[in-house]
Amino acid sequence: MATQKSGRSGSGEQRPGRRAVLGAAVLGAGTAVVGLPGVARADAKHGHGHKDLPVPTVVAHRGASGYRPEHTLGSYQLALDMGAHVIEQDIVPTKDGHLVCRHENDITATTDVAAHPEFASRKTTKSVDGTSYTGWFTEDFTLAELKTLRAKERIPGTRQRNILYDGRWDVPTLEEVFKWADRQGRERGKRIWLHIETKHPTYFRKLGLGLEEPLAKLLRKYGRHKKSSPNFLQSFEPSSIQRLNKLVDPPLVVLLSSASSRPWDFVEAGDPRTVADLIKPEGLQWMASFAQGIGPTLDLVIPKKPDGSLGTPTTLVKDAHAAGLILHPYTMRNENTFLPANFKKGTDPAAYGDAFGAFKAYFETGIDGIFSDNPDTALLAREDFVNS
Repeated sequence: MATQKSGRSGSGEQRPGRRAVLGAAVLGAGTAVVGLPGVARADAKHGHGHKDLPVPTVVAHRGASGYRPEHTLGSYQLALDMGAHVIEQDIVPTKDGHLVCRHENDITATTDVAAHPEFASRKTTKSVDGTSYTGWFTEDFTLAELKTLRAKERIPGTRQRNILYDGRWDVPTLEEVFKWADRQGRERGKRIWLHIETKHPTYFRKLGLGLEEPLAKLLRKYGRHKKSSPNFLQSFEPSSIQRLNKLVDPPLVVLLSSASSRPWDFVEAGDPRTVADLIKPEGLQWMASFAQGIGPTLDLVIPKKPDGSLGTPTTLVKDAHAAGLILHPYTMRNENTFLPANFKKGTDPAAYGDAFGAFKAYFETGIDGIFSDNPDTALLAREDFVNS
């Protein structure tokens, strides 16, 4: 996931408007709450205060990935410069146990590894969470070897302008991101919020490359392990969040895919529950026992009709708030190919559609934040919504 920000307009303070009260309710630790009693209970139960995060929160999905190759320091920097409230990192391990920032362990599409003849023999086929992939994988490279590669745009057909930046940055380690965030925080006089996802944790644990323990160690090293620390920790596997809950104290988020899907750790453990079960009140209460939020796909908030246009919102926002959970759904992008049918413009799938209209529809459901590849667009949409 990824988001980016550049202008500070509407992002630095909670301004008066219909979201002001909701912002206090969801994020204000120890503040008076109007409505959303479930959120107030979560605040008292977990003691997590996010007072410096406006609501709705804009999370830069993989950085400013709408404008720069994802999960690079260039993408993260642009997101921060744009004014993103939180910047996302996905983490996978190297062969020698270092945590690096890639959306997947398959680096075929996001690096120039195919152009390195010295690594040609490492191309292989693997099954990751039940899906077969052919390419090159981080767990087959030491960090030193991975650092010889350069990052590139993942979807050049859709984001042709981004290929201008191919080769400019390498693959960052999570520790490098922590150091970058510390520097930026000192220069800007504020805390830099991150949203860190463990990718395929069961798969990597089977390889002897568990993610949670080295992540917790790094969080402690950089003072990001506390309840008040400026980062969320997230995963599509609830057991990864449960493990992190025992190791460190920052706010935790369970990511949720399509309603019919099952988290891979459930598949491995023989747990028959689907995401549809997890978003029922009893499932939400279960997740609230070890997490502070959920990150559902946007289709769980507003399903699409058969023609691809937005339908009627579900009760997920209300139900999650009643369980004391905040919601940071994913992912909004500006291009037609990613937008609901009723917000597309023209026939070019790579052209921008009515992203502002789509943002408004999602914000109106009461979500607490949103992941976006285009943080500047998200921030402007947020400002429109807060001040409407």
